[in-house]
Amino acid sequence: MNVSDAVDAVLPSVVDDLAALVAIPSVSALPTHAGYVQQSAEWVVAQIRALGCDDVRIVTEGGQPAVIARFPGPVGAPTVCLYAHHDVQPTGDVALWTSDPFAVREADGRLFGRGVADDKAGVMVHLAALRAFGGKPPVGVTLFVEGEEEIGSASLATILERHRDLLAADAYVIADSGNWNVGEPAFTTTLRGLVDCVVEVSTLDHALHSGQYGGAVPDALTALCRLLATLHDADGNVAIEGLSAMPDPELDYPESRLRAESGALDGVRLLGEGPIAGRLWTKPTATVIGIDATSVADASNTLAPSARAKVSVRIAPDADPGQALAALTTHLQQHAPWGARVRVSDGTKGSGTTVPFQGPFADAARAAFVEAWGVEPVFTGQGGSIPMVADFQQAFPAAEIVVTAVCDPDSRMHGIDESLHLGDFAKACKAEALLLARLAGEAG
Repeated sequence: MNVSDAVDAVLPSVVDDLAALVAIPSVSALPTHAGYVQQSAEWVVAQIRALGCDDVRIVTEGGQPAVIARFPGPVGAPTVCLYAHHDVQPTGDVALWTSDPFAVREADGRLFGRGVADDKAGVMVHLAALRAFGGKPPVGVTLFVEGEEEIGSASLATILERHRDLLAADAYVIADSGNWNVGEPAFTTTLRGLVDCVVEVSTLDHALHSGQYGGAVPDALTALCRLLATLHDADGNVAIEGLSAMPDPELDYPESRLRAESGALDGVRLLGEGPIAGRLWTKPTATVIGIDATSVADASNTLAPSARAKVSVRIAPDADPGQALAALTTHLQQHAPWGARVRVSDGTKGSGTTVPFQGPFADAARAAFVEAWGVEPVFTGQGGSIPMVADFQQAFPAAEIVVTAVCDPDSRMHGIDESLHLGDFAKACKAEALLLARLAGEAG
C-alpha cells in the first residue's frame, strides 16, 4: 500500500477521533477548565500509546500540560518535530453558535466545533501521518502537542530549555496557520508579533449625578473613549509613534476578497492605506478587545469615576515587542484628554518572525504538498501571532522550520461556528505523510 492509500485507510478513524478530541472543552484561558486541559493531554497520550509508542510524557513546567512523544527512525535518518496545540479559545456566547460548540456537527463538507480547526485538526494531522505508517515512521519523529498556545505559550521557553534533548530535531513542522484558500495550501513565511495592555482612566474619586455635574465635570468612560480614538488617524492608520512596519508583500489580496471573507458590512470602510496584504501581515494594528464599564442594562444617570480597556497591538514581524509595548504605553499616557489620570498595566508580549522557506527540508515539503494537493503552494504571511515559531528558531537555530495549515478563510478560528474543510483536512494529512516518506527517500 502506498502512502496516500495508507492515509485514506486511516482517515475515517482520524475524523472520528477529531470529534472525540473536540468534545473535551480544553479552554486554557479558563481556570475552571484546567481539568479538561489535563484530560485533553491525557487523551493525546492514549492515542500515542495506541500506536505502540511508550516514549511519551506530559510536561508542565509551571504552565498547562504539554505532550512530548518520540518515535525513533532508522539509523542515520533525520528527525522531524511535529508541533500542534490541544488547547482552544473560549466559545463566546454559546447562544450564537448554530450547535453545541463541543459536539462536532457536519454540514456541507465541513466540521463545526470549537477547536476543530485551531488547532485540534493540527494534532490529528500529525496522528494521521503516524497512523499511516503504523506508528513506525520512516524517519525519526518527535510529536510535541502544547497546552497553552491560546494564552501566549508562557511556559514554552522553559519547556524548550529543560527538555531540549527530547525536542531537538533537524526540522520542525508547525501545523497552526492558515491556507490561502480552500484547495490552495500555503506555507507561512511571516508572522506578526503581539503586545497588549490594560489602560485605566480616572477622572473622579467617586461617582456623581450626571445632571448635577455633567457639562463641567468629565466622566471617565467618555475620557477613555476619546483616548482610545487616538490609536488611529482619520483613515484608520495606526497612530502610535514608534511602531515600525515591514515592506508590503508582493502577493495580491483583493479588497473584494477581504470583504467577502470578513463579512464587512456594505458601506463600512476598510482601515488604513496601502496594499491589503501589507495591512494584514506586515504593518501594525491596534484593537480594543475589551472594556470594563457599567453595562447598558445597569446604566444610571451617573458620571463614572473610572473605566478601563484592554488594547491589543499586532506588531511587524521584525519588531521588538519590548519597544512596541513601551511605545503603546507612552502613547496612552501622553494622549489622555482633559488631564485624566491614566494607569497602564503591561500584558503579554510575543515576538513575530520571518520564516525562510529554503533548504532540503523545505524542498521536500513543497514537493509533498504539490503531490497531495495537486497545485503549487502559496507563500503567505499571517496577521495573527504564533510566538512559538520564534521560540523554536532561537532554541534550534540550525534547524529548518515550515509553518503549515489546516484552516482556510472560512474556518472562523476564535469565532462563532469555527469549522474545518474535510477535503482540505484529508489533503493536509496526506501532505505530511508524504513529506515524511520523501525525507526517507521513499516513493509516495
